[in-house]
Amino acid sequence: MAKVDGATLMARSLKQQGVQYMFGVVGFPVGPIAGAAQKAGITYVGMRNEQSASYAAQAAGYLTGRPGACLVVSGPGVVHGLAGLANAQQNCWPMILIGGASPVYQNGMGAFQEERQVQIASPFCKFAHAVEHVHRIPFYVEMAVRHSIYGRPGACYLDLPDDIILGEVEEEKVQQAATVAEPPRMQAVNEDVEKALNVLESAEKPLVIIGKGMAWSRAEDQVRAFVDRTQLPFLASPMGKGVMDDTHPLSVGAARSHALQEADVIFLMGARL
Repeated sequence: MAKVDGATLMARSLKQQGVQYMFGVVGFPVGPIAGAAQKAGITYVGMRNEQSASYAAQAAGYLTGRPGACLVVSGPGVVHGLAGLANAQQNCWPMILIGGASPVYQNGMGAFQEERQVQIASPFCKFAHAVEHVHRIPFYVEMAVRHSIYGRPGACYLDLPDDIILGEVEEEKVQQAATVAEPPRMQAVNEDVEKALNVLESAEKPLVIIGKGMAWSRAEDQVRAFVDRTQLPFLASPMGKGVMDDTHPLSVGAARSHALQEADVIFLMGARL
């Protein structure tokens, strides 16, 4: 009867869930995952340190809409990877940090680079869990991907012990998980839209602020059509830059402080105050 190991199952599950890129620093015990990821068709990029790998993974998640994966070794590797994990969580970028761990049977025995990795990662992500059985890997990958892109996007952490990575299980015992669908699009209530338009219409010095949410939603065409039709002045937040051209005649980015002080109504698009 055919068997599959944890590394292959991890790579296969990530590929099924639409993960395109993995960045990492390989070593004990995660080396097999990097090789399996490449065999599965995931682009693997070896980095010089875990911080750079984690930052690259969260940027890939932002650009692709599916979480970028960061692969690190146990102990110090996970600690260094927390930089990108925390940044992804704060910026609402989908990312999965995958940390190797000492074998399950050595928990609490002072194994090589042993650390309480789930506990230290939890404050910086939406979901953190240690995989306890090989056949459950697809289930936890699905959970991590779903948490990272649904609701407010963010970061997740998966802990993979050495004996789970190298362990084998019969294919028929693997609990397959469905591919996570794209998050549903949310739409405002028509009455609320009318109220907002009425407030804008009554404003003497309205101002539009374009935020990261518009870039994340790929709403460039809609934002441009709105500005051109309403002829409202606008400025962009740092992460909202690029949605509208800074050379647009209605851009007031060069006088942002004055515009913010003088505006009597501010229309926020994908931004928070």
